Amino acid sequence: MEGAIEQLGLNPDDPRAIDEEVVCVTENDACGVDAIQVLLGCTYGKSNLIARIRGKMAFSFFVRGTDRAVRLVLTAEKEGMSREQFQEYLLSTPYDQLFSVGKPAYSLPEPARLFASRPCAKCGESTAEFGLRVQGGELVCRDCYDAYAREDFE
Repeated sequence: MEGAIEQLGLNPDDPRAIDEEVVCVTENDACGVDAIQVLLGCTYGKSNLIARIRGKMAFSFFVRGTDRAVRLVLTAEKEGMSREQFQEYLLSTPYDQLFSVGKPAYSLPEPARLFASRPCAKCGESTAEFGLRVQGGELVCRDCYDAYAREDFE
């Protein structure tokens, strides 16, 4: 995460986010996300760690209230290395040799909002309003929602 710290101009001695001032949008759910949580203080609980799962070892970082943003995409190849050798390579190689460094193609996500919750008409579990769907005139959670077969058709 030294790349994000350097590119965003964060204090290298204390880069951790206190609230939502540093935001990470991760495109994977792999172990690198753990490092982001520990080193930069981006967490789901603070709403400054946002999953945009695309299966890429890619991370976009933003600093709220500024135009500072960076997207880091891992380009290092493991080919021919054992797991241990690859881990050592990742830990000992400068970030700009491991990642392509660019700008995110999207803008900073909005700050977290608080939503009222309602019970799902089918399972009864309390669900934030943004996660509910109307079906048969009732509010149901996404797990109970019977999607229309033509939704998301490509």
